[in-house]
Amino acid sequence: MTNALFSTRFGGALTAAACAALLSACASSTPVLDANFGDAVRQARAAQTLNPNASANRDPVLGIDGQAGAAAQERYQESFKSPPKTFEVTNIGGGLTGN
Repeated sequence: MTNALFSTRFGGALTAAACAALLSACASSTPVLDANFGDAVRQARAAQTLNPNASANRDPVLGIDGQAGAAAQERYQESFKSPPKTFEVTNIGGGLTGN
């Protein structure tokens, strides 16, 4: 009877310890990292932003009229349908002959 009582108490303590270990695995072990999560992305975005208040500027962009801009956009779109030739193959060294 003593063996069964010891086994029950030991088994209960072992089960409680296992449950405590499993529950502690769910707790965050990196509170400092969690608090700083995303800081690197925010810093990189801020460093790459030339003018953070650019959206407040309501002045129109100067330098190109609407017709020229539309033509440039059309040429840009057409370049994907039939890209220009980048090179032309020619016979530079002559033909091969079997002697």
